[in-house]
Amino acid sequence: AALLRALPLAALLLLLSPVRAARQARRPNVVLILTDDQDVCLGGMTPLEKTNALIAQMGITFVNAYVPSALCCPSRASILTGKYPHNHHVVNNTLEGNCSSKLWQKIQEPYTFPALLKAMCGYQTFFAGKYLNEYGAEDAGGVGHVPPGWSFWYALEKNSKYYNYTLSVNGKARRHGENYSVDYLTDVLANMSLDFLEYKSNFEPFFMMIATPAPHSPWTPAPQYTKSFQNVSAPRNSNFNIHGKNKHWLIRQAKTPMTNSSIQFLDDAYRKRWQTLLSVDDLIEKLVKKLEVNGELDNTYIFYTSDNGFHTGQFSLPIDKRQLYEFDIKVPLLVRGPGIKPNQTNKMLVANIDLGPTILDIAGYDLNKTQMDGMSLLPLLRGEKNVTWRSDFLVEYQGEGYNGSDPTCPGLGPGVTHCFPDCVCEDSYNNTYACVRTLSASWDLQYCEFDDREVFVEVYNLTADPHQINNIAKTIDQEILEKMNYRLMMLQSCSGATCRTPGVFDPGYRFDPRLMFSNHGLRARRFSAQFL
Repeated sequence: AALLRALPLAALLLLLSPVRAARQARRPNVVLILTDDQDVCLGGMTPLEKTNALIAQMGITFVNAYVPSALCCPSRASILTGKYPHNHHVVNNTLEGNCSSKLWQKIQEPYTFPALLKAMCGYQTFFAGKYLNEYGAEDAGGVGHVPPGWSFWYALEKNSKYYNYTLSVNGKARRHGENYSVDYLTDVLANMSLDFLEYKSNFEPFFMMIATPAPHSPWTPAPQYTKSFQNVSAPRNSNFNIHGKNKHWLIRQAKTPMTNSSIQFLDDAYRKRWQTLLSVDDLIEKLVKKLEVNGELDNTYIFYTSDNGFHTGQFSLPIDKRQLYEFDIKVPLLVRGPGIKPNQTNKMLVANIDLGPTILDIAGYDLNKTQMDGMSLLPLLRGEKNVTWRSDFLVEYQGEGYNGSDPTCPGLGPGVTHCFPDCVCEDSYNNTYACVRTLSASWDLQYCEFDDREVFVEVYNLTADPHQINNIAKTIDQEILEKMNYRLMMLQSCSGATCRTPGVFDPGYRFDPRLMFSNHGLRARRFSAQFL
């Protein structure tokens, strides 16, 4: 003690800094692997044998994990901000829809969870892969724009590709060609990640976000995997290639049965999606081995998830996402890390808005200082008992359409988009909806309203009808409809803690009967205004 008092301040700080750094280094590291368009309902995890062995079997699988919007950019914005789309205002994959726009950069990016990790928690942060679909657009700063919060930045310009793409390397453009050994994007991301783990500082905890192109189109597998899964085809479950009766008009317009060419196309896409995921499986294996060699695996949380699901022939829609059904909004979520027991399954209702709060909680950040809508999963990861948890969450989507006719199907007129040659369209302006997805002790329910002239309603009892074939909106008890309508209005206007209030079937739920379901016009106008 006497020696310390005698030392000059500078010498004392120098003496204590390794101690402080060592203490910081003991805080957990975090790795988030985000795939692109990977479903869980239709077998999307099946090809990932190494990932299942190294993450799922060594940790916990959340079997009821969802996204609040089944589209890349709104969903990724929800991950980064911990907010529902009506709070981060990213509504589609365009600059006009706030996807990586200057407004997004000004209002939301400074408060993403990586920005807080770096600025407030002392983490070194690494990003590699697809960020937001319009990242790199010239009207929003080009690839020279590096969002706040990233120590190392290797971001893909625009949307997923496997070859012939441009990366922003800490704000400098790097062009890649079509040579597999040096350009195949999934492998490039793996190598960059390993380099980061080799050369990073050992005196700070780290966060890594690795966002792969797989299994997004154009579904280009690595050459060694082009012959894999030759006998695999898309699942023929009970909602495959059937007419979507009693559903929104966009679903009803799909031609049933599908043409042979459409079925062949979606089977081929399904197979190629699996093939691209084999390179993700290799990435996971390399990453885990490197963490183990570095002696860091036991102090690292690894999260694996996707930005949205996908469909291949359900209700005769060939391929895409965007719809309100389980196959599009449900995603894989696997986690391993300190204090997580192996081979666990958790049935709690979780969403990707929970990832940001969870990672900040792991880092020791006070979540009361954020404006996030989600909840920390850390109590669930630790296996804590008697955890109070949500029983519902909000799904919201704003449809896209051409002002003119879709060039593929000019006879359909304006307002539709993503149309196939047989003029089955996957989206439209009035494919704008909001849902309450409920999972409680007594109910497994989805209630949805469309913002269209009909204010069309879809309701599904997933206990009796897991494939959402029968819309029970006209037969379910009127009191439940009124309560769900009221709950939907509450969630659409929620922010922060008010997004975590008791659901309709929770003991603490309070319903004001003066707000009746029949007031459609007011609710529809409110819904539209929120997305402006």
